Amino acid sequence: MDTLWADLSGKAKKGSLGKDEETLYKKMGKAMALLANDPKHPGLHSHEIEALTRRYGVKVWQSYLENKTSGAGRIYWIYGPAKNDLTIIGLEPHPEDKKKGGCDKVKLSVLGKDEDQVN
Repeated sequence: MDTLWADLSGKAKKGSLGKDEETLYKKMGKAMALLANDPKHPGLHSHEIEALTRRYGVKVWQSYLENKTSGAGRIYWIYGPAKNDLTIIGLEPHPEDKKKGGCDKVKLSVLGKDEDQVN
């Protein structure tokens, strides 16, 4: 996630974002600002994803990047590593979690570790 954000930020400073990149940059920036100020902000619809919490062994939260859009983006995050920190560990389309196994497709990284090394 650091690499993605650094790439988008660098391109934004140079004025070289493509249309889709600019949209993503704005949505991510807004969502991250809301998360930083209040992870429970109503516009984020933040909630724990129990299937991912079980898989990764740490509470994994999902917040809306967008809504009412086909494949609406979601930001996945955890608390930590330090007190009062949040770490964004993924950016994925909505996993259609009402379907059995919807969250199985979600791939996350935790604190720069490969998903197999999360625990």
